[in-house]
Amino acid sequence: MTKIETIFENNKKWIAEKLDMDSKYFENLAAGQHPEFLYIGCSDSRVTAEDIMGLQPGEVFIHRNIANLVNNVDLNVMSVINYAIRHLEVKHVVVCGHYNCGGVKAAMQPVDMGILNPWLRNIRDVYRIHKLELNAIENETKRYNRLVELNVQEQCINLIKTAAVQEAHKQRGLIVHGWVFDISTGKLIDLNINFPKILESIVEIYRLY
Repeated sequence: MTKIETIFENNKKWIAEKLDMDSKYFENLAAGQHPEFLYIGCSDSRVTAEDIMGLQPGEVFIHRNIANLVNNVDLNVMSVINYAIRHLEVKHVVVCGHYNCGGVKAAMQPVDMGILNPWLRNIRDVYRIHKLELNAIENETKRYNRLVELNVQEQCINLIKTAAVQEAHKQRGLIVHGWVFDISTGKLIDLNINFPKILESIVEIYRLY
């Protein structure tokens, strides 16, 4: 049996398992979604949002891209953010990076990555902003893992710059969170980013609402 055939066999088993637990599972799932979370994570195949959060389908709205970037000229991520906040009215927006991120490592290699160059340059910009701190870390793995954390922080700041986030925070208390997933332990780490303080510090320049 090929891997493709195995997938469809697994799907049949999954359907049976869900119906055994709840005969109306798919009927309820088809009725609509009301997630409390928007999760923006990395496309890495080892990191699956619902699994690491212990949530079920319908509980988290998900966007994934290489190195979990929130790029204001990326129509895809901006559309997801606006839909999740203004239409689904999520209560929390999470940016989740992960240690040993291939995108972060690739961004810092002196190699022409073709079409990936402008995308990965956003991570180089994060390095440039925090160069003094990062260059002081001698161990390469620790330096890249710290860059993962700083990249999450900068993407949270990019979120806070958007009108949708500013509006929802003022009207109904939306909160932005920065997390990192440690693949080697399975642990989710809250970076405890001070959302109100960051908002206050950048609002003079980025106030849109």
